Amino acid sequence: MFNIAFSHDHNRQINWSAIILFTLGFWLSASFVLDFVLIPSLSVTGMMTESGFASAGFVIFGIFNRVELICASLVLTTALVFGSQHYFTQRKQVLSIIFSSLLLAIALAYTYVFTPHLTAWGLCLNQFGVNQTMPTNMISWHEGYWFLELVKYILAGTLLRWSYQGLLSHN
Repeated sequence: MFNIAFSHDHNRQINWSAIILFTLGFWLSASFVLDFVLIPSLSVTGMMTESGFASAGFVIFGIFNRVELICASLVLTTALVFGSQHYFTQRKQVLSIIFSSLLLAIALAYTYVFTPHLTAWGLCLNQFGVNQTMPTNMISWHEGYWFLELVKYILAGTLLRWSYQGLLSHN
């Protein structure tokens, strides 16, 4: 009986084009909302100067970093599948795997390096409460974050464009 219930699923294939297009679209739009809507809104309203912002930021970014890890893993998996199926030209196959690997490395850096360090600097600022300017080290961490964010947007946007063009050419 179990075999009968699932026997029709043997011919189904995973739609990797849909997975990468959805994943990259979701990831880029969520990053855009976080970077250019949520964080500026918190800054303008003065919430970033509140004593609990560092720990709240750690939770917000911690959750988002885990979502980014899932997205980056899906993108890399799809790039590897596309490589085995010769979905792209040889050059794009190699570049898509490199770009996807870099996206995963960026997500790992955000999760295990940037978020803990920025949170630690934020907790140091809140602990003393007198100094409202960012220390030089915290500014350099923010600059590193924005540099990686720019790289992420470029790489993910390129993969999104290639995947969409590949979908159009294969239909």
